[in-house]
Amino acid sequence: MHIISIKTHPEYEKKIINYFKKVWSTEASEKVYEDAIKNSKHEGLPNWYLLLNDKEVIGCVGLITNDFISRMDLYPWLAALYIEPNYRGSNYSALLIDQVKKDAKAYGYQELYLCTEHQGYYEKYGFKYLAHGYHPWGESSKIYKIIL
Repeated sequence: MHIISIKTHPEYEKKIINYFKKVWSTEASEKVYEDAIKNSKHEGLPNWYLLLNDKEVIGCVGLITNDFISRMDLYPWLAALYIEPNYRGSNYSALLIDQVKKDAKAYGYQELYLCTEHQGYYEKYGFKYLAHGYHPWGESSKIYKIIL
């Protein structure tokens, strides 16, 4: 298993874009991922990652400035974590979470946030509930925080 990012492997741009669009976008939102990933090759945030098993993509995650949530005073955010179903249960998400934490700390941040409705999942990685936040589409999510 190894992790690549748009910053370390810009030649993977199309593969990163296509994978995020496949697992996260709708027809209405696919341009959001494409534009965000294409415009993240500079220093700092955002960053987008793929987890590879040899050449097969088995997961992804993003390190971004805001995850479409009302708490714009908080950043950076771990977002769009996904592991392919047949690879779940082997703690591969920890590899991606650890990479995002490491990079956020290297960028000079002391905290990392995420929003989710998966209660009990991120707590096992050290995240603590902080507050509720609100999305532009009318839903709310729990916000979690971890000290880096």
